[in-house]
Amino acid sequence: MHTDLIEAANAYIDAHGGGDGIFPTPVPGVGMLRSRHPTAPYRMVYKPALCIILTGAKQVRFGDRVFDYGAMQSLVVNLELPALGRITLASPQRPYLGINIEFDVGHIRSIMAQLARPPEPSADAGPGIFVSDLDLPSADCVLRLIRMLDNPSAVAVLSPAVVNELCFWLLTGPHGGEVCKLALPNSHTQRVADAIHVLRDHFSRALPVEELADAARMSPSSFHHHFKHITSMTPLQYQKQLRLLEARRLMVVEAANVASAAFQVGYESVSQFSREYARMFGMPPKRDVAEQKTG
Repeated sequence: MHTDLIEAANAYIDAHGGGDGIFPTPVPGVGMLRSRHPTAPYRMVYKPALCIILTGAKQVRFGDRVFDYGAMQSLVVNLELPALGRITLASPQRPYLGINIEFDVGHIRSIMAQLARPPEPSADAGPGIFVSDLDLPSADCVLRLIRMLDNPSAVAVLSPAVVNELCFWLLTGPHGGEVCKLALPNSHTQRVADAIHVLRDHFSRALPVEELADAARMSPSSFHHHFKHITSMTPLQYQKQLRLLEARRLMVVEAANVASAAFQVGYESVSQFSREYARMFGMPPKRDVAEQKTG
């Protein structure tokens, strides 16, 4: 099974340009990544997803929590979270190879409603992030999903059923109590997710904690406690990371200058923006953007 998975993923990538990089697929929310070399740490926002490594290894840091995982393991993230990730094991002979499958809350709720015994949410109110081995039923789903990618009719008709089946195995597996938190409307995880949606959509303006607490249907003190416990960062730290990631995108993709990017994401001081940018990305904005464009 593992060999079949690796061969199928490599065959798809080779048929769609080959080399290293990110390879989207016809299935919404499903993409592959291949790299023949370890990478320097890079910032990104993880959406709720199942992140599977077929070969190689990776390290991801969410706030002050670090997760290392490798071949035939998966990282499950059930919140939209900024993170610092790096590929730690890859070579030309044995590239890093991964596939990410984003979660659809509607799919998860639909599957839970059909279970005779839905999973009970775990008592731990901590971050909805964990690493687990890729079991055979889930690996079989992923293999079937990859093999149908070049058949548009199969993708349209069969991929929703395969993704639903994958959700079933996750919900009925040993970590079902964590996965189900994503779909429970009154769980602390879902309430914090509601506040994160407000942060994501309005990160460029000042957001009082009271406004975020209202979105989460919590008192300000309870919200601040649960937000930090679940995300490993404060709301202000979360907002700052979103701002800096968007500023980097504006400069790299849309060729915005430093001052324009800073003001667009909500900074009033370019010098403060530059200091915080260098602290997050390890170098001043102009130099970082130049390296991103040449890299």
